[in-house]
Amino acid sequence: MSWINEDARALMKITNLHEVDFLALDVETANASLASICQIGIAIFRNGELTESWSTLVNPGDYFDEMNISIHGITDNDVKKSPLWNDIYQYIQPLLTGKIVVSHTAFDRGAIGQACRKYELPIVACTWLDTARIVRRAWPDLAHSGYGLKNVAKHLSIKFNHHDAREDAQTAGRILNHAIHATGMTVADWLVRVAKPLDLTIPTIRREGDLDGILHGELVVFTGALTISRREAADLAARLGCDVGIGVTKHTTILICGDQDIRALNGHEKSSKHLKAELLIEKGQNIRILSENDFISLARAYDLQQ
Repeated sequence: MSWINEDARALMKITNLHEVDFLALDVETANASLASICQIGIAIFRNGELTESWSTLVNPGDYFDEMNISIHGITDNDVKKSPLWNDIYQYIQPLLTGKIVVSHTAFDRGAIGQACRKYELPIVACTWLDTARIVRRAWPDLAHSGYGLKNVAKHLSIKFNHHDAREDAQTAGRILNHAIHATGMTVADWLVRVAKPLDLTIPTIRREGDLDGILHGELVVFTGALTISRREAADLAARLGCDVGIGVTKHTTILICGDQDIRALNGHEKSSKHLKAELLIEKGQNIRILSENDFISLARAYDLQQ
């Protein structure tokens, strides 16, 4: 296929995947829908070293929100000749199946799952390992400054070009290697450790959020008309580990929009909370905007793991 570049051809020729320690993965999205993958990057680690990496733009089959463009710089014009997710799935699926796949936070995992559902493809059968959960255990002092990829990389002196899927994937893998070297624990050890509770003596934000939820450390705010009550939504967020706020502030990290508000993303007026979140993002604050549907899907996926 014409879209496959030289890096991709080299990746697809890899045959000794049984010798891989783990693969790291990152995606960028075109809008607030996790299924709108517009770039994917994969990095392969062997014997504690990065040995190969690859990325490709993806045509999300969806619109590009200006806010997302401002973050990663990818536009609709950039992906016009790029493959759809179902085009690259045939190469990605065998590469990831049966492997340990590392990502920083649960969003990349959620995006892969949502893209597969969009095209009615089987969910990739791999073992996911979240480096944000690892960081919370390996470097608890970062609780005060945050577990975002950029902040963790800075703490570990990892230089990278943030919001490029290939470099973000490489960085997630390097964070795991740092944790291995710092603690003496293997990848297999970390798979076990992240499933266990945090040390409750570690200072944490005082709220109802589950201390070991996959989104612990995030502060979520809801906007727009939800299909469930705000109380139910707050309960879901707390189970995922989130603190729940009323208004968008400099501490907000996730804005969850009801379906009605998400539809307003396509050039129409947005809620005041949505507009304020975008203003803070423009000023450099790391806020992720999610649809209610994607938020509920994350909650359901988390419940299935328990």
